[in-house]
Amino acid sequence: MRIKYYSILLASLLLFSCGKKEQQFDSSGTFETDETIISAEATGPIRTLDLAEGQTLKAGQMIGYIDTTQLYYKKRQLERQIGANLSQLPDVATQLASLRQQLKTAEHELNRTRNVVSTGAAVGKELDDRQAQVDLLKKQIAAQESSLSVSTKTITQSTSPIVEQIAQLNDQLQKSYIINPINGTVLTKYAQANEMATTGKALYKIADLSYLNLRAYITGNQFAQAKLGQHVKVFTDDGNGKYKTYDGTIIWIADKAEFTPKTIQTKEERANLVYAIKVRVKNDGYLKIGMYADLNLTDHEK
Repeated sequence: MRIKYYSILLASLLLFSCGKKEQQFDSSGTFETDETIISAEATGPIRTLDLAEGQTLKAGQMIGYIDTTQLYYKKRQLERQIGANLSQLPDVATQLASLRQQLKTAEHELNRTRNVVSTGAAVGKELDDRQAQVDLLKKQIAAQESSLSVSTKTITQSTSPIVEQIAQLNDQLQKSYIINPINGTVLTKYAQANEMATTGKALYKIADLSYLNLRAYITGNQFAQAKLGQHVKVFTDDGNGKYKTYDGTIIWIADKAEFTPKTIQTKEERANLVYAIKVRVKNDGYLKIGMYADLNLTDHEK
């Protein structure tokens, strides 16, 4: 009877052991993402910087500005200088008005003289004199127009460098506003309001955490099973001894083999050559940068 009891117990244990199949994985790795360090594009005191670590920002969102007082005054000075230069532009219409009126009168007299000569009441010399006067006035007007054109061009060209300086100041003024360039979450804040900023000074680090990339390593035998765009399964520990499953997509495969990283493999396996891959996974809020995860290239349940 006792032998029969132990036989049943042993069979039950064997059955339970077979039913509790250990989860198998093809590889493992850690989550990472593309991190962007946002730097100051102007020099001056930071007047406001409204952001905190962990805060979600949108692309194009203004989060602060750097003092622009000196740039503003310099711009106003240059604008006044342009106004002073342009006030020296000659009034072409006014300065030519007298000569144009004289030409109009001379042409009228020329036409009148032609009519008189045609009737024989005047000699040809008077007509020639009238024609010479008209020609002279036309030359004087042309010379005056050329002179005024040169003066206008000279004054206009003298303002061109100032206009360029104002354009540069406008660009610097625009860059004094701290505009967040991408959607993402603030990972690290490097600066505070009222600190001095210089061009290139790091202000904060941001990354888009809506998707994370699992960087894992596969062996040469598994390399033939992986391809770009392939859908795989990613597993993370849920903290209760079970796994959370995510759908992932292979977005990058290394074209060269490397030795297995020491941080994630045993000493024996470190001698093997492996290929790095990146698997893009949609983040449900639980995935974190640096978190470990496992993956399967194929369904091991089949």
